[in-house]
Amino acid sequence: MTRSFPGRRQILSVIAILFAVSWSFAPAWSQGTSTGASGLPVPRFVSLKSDRVNVRVGPSREHAVAWTFVQSGLPVEIIQEFENWRRIRDWEGKVGWVFHSLLSGRRTALVTPWEKTNRTPLRARSKSDADIVAELEPFVLTSVTECAGGWCRVNGSEYEGWLDQTRLFGVYPDEILED
Repeated sequence: MTRSFPGRRQILSVIAILFAVSWSFAPAWSQGTSTGASGLPVPRFVSLKSDRVNVRVGPSREHAVAWTFVQSGLPVEIIQEFENWRRIRDWEGKVGWVFHSLLSGRRTALVTPWEKTNRTPLRARSKSDADIVAELEPFVLTSVTECAGGWCRVNGSEYEGWLDQTRLFGVYPDEILED
């Protein structure tokens, strides 16, 4: 039985193709903030527009579904854009591709999804000694309307106030958002 091994030219061609493909899918965050195909900054936070969002392994409908989100409003980070597809990362660090129309520019955040039990004080003002108006459990989904000076103004159906910005997934540390 004779085995056929690829020649040097074929090996170099395959390496070149693999390099080009891996480079085109490299996350934008590794190169700092840039502008994506949409003309918007990458990376950036957005939220899910629908209560059913398929996340795919690649940027097309032909790629397999890796998982499905089943709650609208969840914050995700866009880390790359390819035509009408957005490569996103969730709070757990999972990465996949979502069609752009399933995402919204509305800013939301999850309160301390990395913790199991510690509550986060919601303050009346953006100061660490301001009155506590509520304590929010981990995984509370909240709308974010403003961030400045390390604090974010958040609200839900039963609360409104200021949270320490480091206690949120959905905003960058020291990011400034204007109302």
